[in-house]
Amino acid sequence: MPISRLGLVVHGGRPEAVSGGETVRRWCARQGIGCFDIDVWQGQGSRRSGRDEVRAAGSPDLIVTLGGDGTFLRGARIAAKKNIKVLGVDLGKVGFLTETAVTEVEQALDAVHAGRSECEERMTLTMRASKLLELPTDLEQFLCYGRGPALPPPPPQPDPTQDDGWGIALDVTALNDIVVEKLARDHQVALGVYIAGRLLASYSADGVIVATPTGSTAYSFAAGGPVLSPRMRAVIFTPVAAHMAFNRTVIANADEPVVLRVLPHSGRAAVSVDGQPRGILDPGDWIGVTAAPQPLRLVRLNPANFYGRLRERMRLTDAPATAADGEAPLFLPGKPAPDDRHPRVR
Repeated sequence: MPISRLGLVVHGGRPEAVSGGETVRRWCARQGIGCFDIDVWQGQGSRRSGRDEVRAAGSPDLIVTLGGDGTFLRGARIAAKKNIKVLGVDLGKVGFLTETAVTEVEQALDAVHAGRSECEERMTLTMRASKLLELPTDLEQFLCYGRGPALPPPPPQPDPTQDDGWGIALDVTALNDIVVEKLARDHQVALGVYIAGRLLASYSADGVIVATPTGSTAYSFAAGGPVLSPRMRAVIFTPVAAHMAFNRTVIANADEPVVLRVLPHSGRAAVSVDGQPRGILDPGDWIGVTAAPQPLRLVRLNPANFYGRLRERMRLTDAPATAADGEAPLFLPGKPAPDDRHPRVR
């Protein structure tokens, strides 16, 4: 489908991103396509919610991000609200989410506009909670230091099942992860963790991460979690610096909710969504993380190459053995695995 309206998210602190943004604007002008900046904060006022950003941009049918994976996540939180496609433009580093180099952004837009692109769906997470989330004024500056003002508190969703014990449905979408972590450096957070309605364990830890397969290469990976194919539908639970013998990741099915309850003897805990602080939990409060019904739609111009990106991003080619192996061949590219079942004996 041709592009009729485009939203632009630019990492303003990187000159190559700003220059790439101007290239996108010129391309839109030549095509007669409306181009609108979204998720922009210029040092004054407060930030807007994802739905407000979409509304202000006139509901674009494509969002283009120029930056790294962090900038892409900014665009993703907005795009997921209205099922908008996202094209991530990379600035030279190998990202897991960005699709095309900044030097090729015009060719990429030509391909999308002409219908020569595909959409890859990625699972996202949403959240329910025992109360509405907010950041107290005295903690916002501390939690948001170096990143500008916080996003507005996540508003409640209209929910006919409000009284079914599942708390308040919040307008939250996470592509990577939802994290509950300690506030004080010298105190861990104590959490009861329930998966699929059953208590798994009580953790004393620096924090816990609930991630998507896409987020398995982000904070969860840094905390010792496994790498999952982003094509999977699963919920990854990873504790961070847990003071207990069982400190391993647990992978639940996508339809198995993960509930995190702050225990009575714990201090307060911070909740972040894709790295953005969104609220504070007091002892006795809880959040429930579930797979969101709506996936994120990533624009793909070439066949997905997640494992190639994994090799480059994690520098797996630096292993000494790879120098001896030389250039590894592709294994049956483009073909399904053969049926190796033995024929029946007649």
